[in-house]
Amino acid sequence: MTELTLVGRHQNALIALAVHAFTASGIVLAMLAAFAAYNLDWPAFFMWLGLALVVDGIDGPIARKVSVESRLPTFSGAALDFVVDYVTYAFLPALAVATAGFTSIPIALALAGIIVFTSAMYYGDTRMKMNNNAFRGFPVVWNGVVFLYFVFDLNQFAVIGITVALSILTFAPIAFVHPVRVEKWRPLTLAVTVIWFLFAAAALAWELNPPLGVEIGLALSSAYLTFVAAVQQIIEKFFGAGKA
Repeated sequence: MTELTLVGRHQNALIALAVHAFTASGIVLAMLAAFAAYNLDWPAFFMWLGLALVVDGIDGPIARKVSVESRLPTFSGAALDFVVDYVTYAFLPALAVATAGFTSIPIALALAGIIVFTSAMYYGDTRMKMNNNAFRGFPVVWNGVVFLYFVFDLNQFAVIGITVALSILTFAPIAFVHPVRVEKWRPLTLAVTVIWFLFAAAALAWELNPPLGVEIGLALSSAYLTFVAAVQQIIEKFFGAGKA
């Protein structure tokens, strides 16, 4: 093996490790979010989770762009991603539900338990993606859902109902959109996703107590992202993919 080949292998490994380190930085952001939750500082909590969400949205395209699997085949970026995603998408939002005072403590702990349990089962299901790259069942994006609990200051009955319903939908054969990977209506979906993030950032700027206009924007963009894939699924089933 030539020295040049060794240098090339080391460079490939370093590039892949840098990408994986970027992914792993999400767990540091999760730790900061946990500290904010300990202090009941919910705007800071969601700020850190929002930054973790940005990391999660960027690291995948970067990893595919530089082909990390071929550069460092002994390291599983998917496993690392699952660890970070479970903590930021499920465990910490469940912690917020358990401690934020939406319901009585026993009910809050039960809801948090439902979230972490159903999310763990979802991550173990190899069928979580459909052929068109949509998610099969609610894709445990509890960080966004619980964020909306805070912004809209939902009462305990709404929190209980939505949490139970989405937990059931986790295992239902109903499509939920992946904003980047689902090709159908992708430009519109990406635009709505950006709009959602802008309104979410505005809600954080108002410390989770935004004006009505921001609430309406969040509600409409959330509704689109929640139902668009199911609408596409219905269109394809009853009218055919070619007419969708």
